[in-house]
Amino acid sequence: MERLAADGIDVVRVTYPDLMGTDRARDVLLEELPRAMEHGLAFCRAVYHTSPQGDVVPVDGGLDAGLPDITVRPDLDTLVALPWEPGVATCLADVVDPATGAPAPESPRDLLRGVLARCRERDLRPVVGPELEYFLCEPDPAGGWRRYARDRGVVYTAGLRADPDNHLLRTLRHVRDLKIGVLSGNHEFDGGQFEINLLHSEALSAADRAFRFKAAIKELARREGRLATFMAKPFNDAGGSGFHLHLSCEDAEGRNAFDDPAGAYGLSARARHAVAGVLAHAPALAALANPTVNSAKRFGPDTLAPWLIDWGLDNRSAMVRVPPERGPGARLELRLGDASANPYLLIAGTVAAALLGIEAGEEPPAPLEGYGYDTAKAAVLPMTLSAALDALEADTALTELLGKSFTSSFLTYKRNEVERFQRHVTDWEFTEYAHHL
Repeated sequence: MERLAADGIDVVRVTYPDLMGTDRARDVLLEELPRAMEHGLAFCRAVYHTSPQGDVVPVDGGLDAGLPDITVRPDLDTLVALPWEPGVATCLADVVDPATGAPAPESPRDLLRGVLARCRERDLRPVVGPELEYFLCEPDPAGGWRRYARDRGVVYTAGLRADPDNHLLRTLRHVRDLKIGVLSGNHEFDGGQFEINLLHSEALSAADRAFRFKAAIKELARREGRLATFMAKPFNDAGGSGFHLHLSCEDAEGRNAFDDPAGAYGLSARARHAVAGVLAHAPALAALANPTVNSAKRFGPDTLAPWLIDWGLDNRSAMVRVPPERGPGARLELRLGDASANPYLLIAGTVAAALLGIEAGEEPPAPLEGYGYDTAKAAVLPMTLSAALDALEADTALTELLGKSFTSSFLTYKRNEVERFQRHVTDWEFTEYAHHL
């Protein structure tokens, strides 16, 4: 407290992720921080069951239990000043059930911790590098939102040609000062779309940093009077936004366990088994990697968004790409995820699938040659959220590793989303039918 006060901090913002990966938070006055540390902050457990529209989904342990509390305790090891908010520091939090003292069943951060504990039993330490894309929108004079800087053909560029208001430079400097391991940024494929890369780190740290990154980008856009969205595909006339994961593992001696110059493709047996595991559990993993009814609209030929279950060597048309680096840089890249994915759940699911593959010890099929998207050569991923949720429920090996309580809550929460969407009359339906039927 003395150090924070000396730095001009008088408020600590305590945050944690909900099931969507959205940040939930409370601002705590500095003089009340000891009380928050001792007793925790009380939140309603149904915050995990609340839809983006504010509806409380009837997940077990919420409405049926009378809307009980969860206890949120600041994790001061994650404390950092907010560069754009003078006087405010922020930290992540641990979430427990006050009745048992155990982690809250829906806590994404603790779900990942559980998967990593299983990895430690195998003397493996997963290392993850997240890549996230987003669209920046500005108010449309006609109402709603439109894409910022809509010029086409500006992929992999930086500067005013693609970003006339220097949004990227301002944002890059702010998130650098947030100390979340930012590497670089550029304009992406479509107008108004940006990508900022994060450095690789141990898996929980990577999830923490990706979660804080998404929250920061949305907050900084609001400060500009704009809207940043990590929605999978927000516009019909543009592509989607991805959330790619680079995954490797260190062994007990700190060496890259995926590298083996003498192994097939220069990969160790564990690396190849990990690829096989991700392929085997890909239909279920899609529920965590592509978690909204909008997600599948990002898929399709010529989108570089994978919709077939395959892998390739330095092949961006494959679902799993093995980049060309070997030695300390040996890794696999999962290209399945879209930007709407909860970082904790996507990383937990990917690591779990890879670990199950390592434990099963099976080899993957031959890698994809040339440009992909040939259904004669690979199976098709679930093309709707409903199908992905069914695949997750059916994958007992993966759900047992993730935890049955979490899986039940997630399935109930997401199936409610599908039901609400199916009942909603869309603009497309009115345009398609109203004047002709």
